[in-house]
Amino acid sequence: MTTYSIDNAHSEVGFSIRHMVFAKVRGSFTQWTAQFAFDGADPSKSSVEATIDVGSINTREEKRDGHLKSADFFDVAKFPKMTFKSTKVESSGGKHYKVTGNLTIRDVTKPVVLAVEELGRGKDPWGNERVAFGAKATIDRGDFGLKWNQALEAGGVLVGEKVEIELDIQAVGKA
Repeated sequence: MTTYSIDNAHSEVGFSIRHMVFAKVRGSFTQWTAQFAFDGADPSKSSVEATIDVGSINTREEKRDGHLKSADFFDVAKFPKMTFKSTKVESSGGKHYKVTGNLTIRDVTKPVVLAVEELGRGKDPWGNERVAFGAKATIDRGDFGLKWNQALEAGGVLVGEKVEIELDIQAVGKA
């Protein structure tokens, strides 16, 4: 089993959500930490923990980011962090894995399943072992108390319910 530290300069915690029914808004969190232990021979021995600074949300629109930080959504003043802690890791065949864990947003914790793919591994120019993973999940924001919305005159709502989470992770192995 190898323990990894995240290379934040080459990793991203991103998301997208429907806006006005037909468009998508994409964003990311710029401040976060994670560590994981990975055993490719026996994935059930693997684990991951992550903490995200919710105030680091970036949708490339300052007013929207301010609203997302408010009590209408994340309520960063009361709940500055969101966390994920795995409870089970299992192989889905080949280099694909299913990582089940508890996601906490605000004061609500719910199980979430990440579909994870190992994208590659190798030595960097300094002799360190590197590995890359991609992961995806979809959550319902209302399940976590993020319920604010506004009805549209033409029908539908301003902000979609389903949030698509996409992680691109590059990590360095520790001996």
